[in-house]
Amino acid sequence: MKSPRLFKKILVANRGEIALRVIRACRDLGIKSVAVYSEADETSLHLKQADECICIGPAPSAQSYLNIEHIIKAARQSGANAIHPGYGYLAEKEVFARACEDNAIVFIGPTSQNLGLAGDKITAQKIMAQAGVPVIPGSPGGVDNLEQALGVCRQIGYPVMIKASGGGGGRGIRICQNEAMVREDFAIAKAEAAAAFGNDELYIEKCIVRPRHIEFQILADQSGNTTHIGERECTIQRRFQKLIEESPSPRLTDELRQSMGTAAIIAAKAVNYRNAGTVEFLLDADGNFYFMEINARIQVEHPVTELTSGIDLVKEQIRLAAGEKLGYCFDDLNLRGCAIECRINAEDPDRNFLPCPGTVDEYLPPGGYGVRLDTHLYQGYELPIYYDSLIAKLVSFDLTRAGAIAIMKRALDEFRIAPLKTTIGLHRRVMEDPLFCEGNFDTSFIHKFITADEEEDNDE
Repeated sequence: MKSPRLFKKILVANRGEIALRVIRACRDLGIKSVAVYSEADETSLHLKQADECICIGPAPSAQSYLNIEHIIKAARQSGANAIHPGYGYLAEKEVFARACEDNAIVFIGPTSQNLGLAGDKITAQKIMAQAGVPVIPGSPGGVDNLEQALGVCRQIGYPVMIKASGGGGGRGIRICQNEAMVREDFAIAKAEAAAAFGNDELYIEKCIVRPRHIEFQILADQSGNTTHIGERECTIQRRFQKLIEESPSPRLTDELRQSMGTAAIIAAKAVNYRNAGTVEFLLDADGNFYFMEINARIQVEHPVTELTSGIDLVKEQIRLAAGEKLGYCFDDLNLRGCAIECRINAEDPDRNFLPCPGTVDEYLPPGGYGVRLDTHLYQGYELPIYYDSLIAKLVSFDLTRAGAIAIMKRALDEFRIAPLKTTIGLHRRVMEDPLFCEGNFDTSFIHKFITADEEEDNDE
């Protein structure tokens, strides 16, 4: 495949497995890559695969991976004319996309306007409602004070969710079962939102009880040609953070899949979305679906879509950012099989998911038919204490869901990371669960696998 002519060199503004993933895509396309790293990441695997490496600061993320000035300086120093942000860190920061634009560097992702809107949940909800996309009942805008919040809650009924307008990734959410909880949590939520997101604006949504979380992968070129390439089931979560994803969803009928896919494209077009992103929905027990948000970046769980579609999403991001046309629509695709992803975290599920950094003394990765492993681990690698606990994404694929589950069981049994505590055992128990195997679960599913104290914490 020829390299998009616009890019001679791409700087990857991230770390870990996603940085390695993007660097490999650049190599496939014949594009030079620049890796950036903090002082704590000087032995990271992504540095060994990149064409150039530049240290951008000390270990704390605020001084390195979140330091826009240092990253832009590294791009200019290396001659990179594009930056891929991966996910997390600066991937959804409007100010970073604008800084790239101001320095004549292409931001490989959505436009700064898209990022601004994705970060403004209230405005996004209004636009979706106007476009005819089903939205969750809630406040028509931000709620300024407790009495206003209580009025909205009385109108839509309990339970409700108090959400931060500037939140994302499952953060900035409080579930309230009654008025007393709203009275107790509103001021706390406002303070937390200000501290976490620099924006204390809150809004209220009806809490859909025991829903499923379904997202559709969107791609759009710079001319506005837009398609989706199937859905992902992201229902198995802990504290609103996804643990297991799969494609396709075992819940969707062909009719529901078509309706939700059409709504996803309408949603993307309503905000003039560009490049790759996901439109996320909640699906209730009666088959009603509601727009939740647009995630304006590549997702952690993108491999399951790649395996069922045959499309390399990172290469598509690069190609679309270079100005190439999309060139296909959903009807042109030949989606097949089932893919399941387990997020392997360096955490101890038996100790309230306590992070467990340290040195990887033993590392035996799984292999064989139907197994994909995205990771930056290797034997002897010392996992830093400063960053997210995600250390690997284990993905299985087969023509049937039952086959994909069987392959995942085998892969989890083979996978050995020691002495670090990980979530491998938790995932193995899930794969044996009859309800999971039947595809019969909701967002409360994971509670049965954790301690009573942790379950109570999840319900707060």
